[in-house]
Amino acid sequence: MPINKKGRVGCFCPFDSDLGQHWPDDDSEKQNTLTPGPPAVLLTRGETGRTVFRLYFPLIGTFPFSPFFSTLKPVPEKSRRMYQEQGGWGDKAAEQDIAKNFVGLTLKEGNNTILASNKPLTTTDGGEDEDKITKAEKSLLQKITRTKLVTSKAEIEIQRQDPFSPLHSIKSFEALNLQPNLLKGVYEMGFNTPSKIQETALPILLADPPQNMIAQSQSGTGKTAAFVLAMLSRVVVENKYPQVLCLSPTYELAIQTGEVAAKMGQFCDDVRIRYAVRGEDLPKHTKIDEHIIIGTPGKVLDWATKYKFFDLSKITVFVLDEADVMIATQGHQDQSFRIRKYLSEKCQIMFFSATYDEEVMQFAKGIVPNPLLIRLKREEESLENIKQYYTVCEHKDEKYQAIANIYGGITVGQMMIFCQTRKMASWLTEKLSRDGHAVALLSGELTVEQRIAVLDRFRDGKEKVLITTNVLSRGIDIEQVTVVVNFDMPVDQQRRADCETYLHRIGRTGRFGKTGIAINLVSSQEYSTVLKQIQDHFGRKIECLNPDDSDEVDKLND
Repeated sequence: MPINKKGRVGCFCPFDSDLGQHWPDDDSEKQNTLTPGPPAVLLTRGETGRTVFRLYFPLIGTFPFSPFFSTLKPVPEKSRRMYQEQGGWGDKAAEQDIAKNFVGLTLKEGNNTILASNKPLTTTDGGEDEDKITKAEKSLLQKITRTKLVTSKAEIEIQRQDPFSPLHSIKSFEALNLQPNLLKGVYEMGFNTPSKIQETALPILLADPPQNMIAQSQSGTGKTAAFVLAMLSRVVVENKYPQVLCLSPTYELAIQTGEVAAKMGQFCDDVRIRYAVRGEDLPKHTKIDEHIIIGTPGKVLDWATKYKFFDLSKITVFVLDEADVMIATQGHQDQSFRIRKYLSEKCQIMFFSATYDEEVMQFAKGIVPNPLLIRLKREEESLENIKQYYTVCEHKDEKYQAIANIYGGITVGQMMIFCQTRKMASWLTEKLSRDGHAVALLSGELTVEQRIAVLDRFRDGKEKVLITTNVLSRGIDIEQVTVVVNFDMPVDQQRRADCETYLHRIGRTGRFGKTGIAINLVSSQEYSTVLKQIQDHFGRKIECLNPDDSDEVDKLND
């Protein structure tokens, strides 16, 4: 994907590689004679005269996703007039919105260096029914969708080598005696008071002498902000060499951490950050003078040991983030061990993982000497605050009408609809979009960047309905979701109820202590088999809902 130029959106040609890059003229949108529903894809003509797609996410409207962009239907004349009247679905605002969605993933051109007070300036790196999502993709999507701290009731467990060493917690960021410009950046990010893990971790991370730490916590607890704050506070700006090294398992996760550092350090004008990720190339004999390096293990190891761009023995703070993802990525664990061997004995080491199983424990033991272990217990998904209903529908058109009736009769924050296959998800998206609903579609064939753009818009409320397959059934939380609909019931290959997936699906609502609604659309046969199996498994009755009865639907608002 080409990098952004002057705030415009580049072109993406999924099949026609001979088209190359084409940056449309300012009036190129006026030449369009064919456009899908808003906001989606605008077409321009490349230098060869063939069609070039311009990306407007989320990809909703009147065309199916699979194969990607291989079919595109003309929109009705009404939609084309609407497009012309609105200046291209919001005109340049849409372009700016998409450019914002991609900052950090498709980065602006620059000198491969960023100031903590500026945006990053680097270059980029060069089965239909079963949607899989890797640990790295899941972690990245969690970081994107959780821009605010999760309010957690989970307890913190602390294990330490010396049980008599004192532990302190703080209730305000002022108690940390931070530099004024750094404290200003913390508040600018919207952190008013420390999260539960920050209360305990920050005094440890900022202690003098420094202490090593292993921390386990779920996404959204303020973990990244905690170690970034420690990274920034340890920098001695007068020393013009790398002092802080942060490893992430993937390019995208490294960029996300860098964005947090850039935002938090936006008033620390002298602190400089460099990315060590794929696509970053330096001339031979370069000596890096940035204070913080954020990158992936392979690139960092090459820069430090093969090219001698910086001295690992001078690193005073070493952060290894997403350790469980690191283990799942081939080669990263060994590279991390090799980097660790070059570090000074006085280097402070911070090790973070969402899970802490035996494999992660062995990894941690090889990286972190004499650590203090902090574990934030994961809050298990529960059915306690989710109202469950079922509606009998014999075919997909009946299901669609049920959704329309329910959606029109209740006050919906945002709704997620789960389909079993991409084909069904595409059909439902197209039908809802044609009927004027603001709908987004998320399924497995999308790239990480496209998924992020879709989720970002949904999280911001630009679409009220998100249709998805099992890509989002686990681990991704969007606080505003109040209704979950199982358009297709989750079943295994023997057509038996998949109770675990059911729990994860409806667990997307009723999060963080709020009440949620789950609606299951079932056939008569599924009612007597799948639904009964789910009720028996969880020991809970699922109530019948008649979507044609407005009084019944209205009761959902209570």
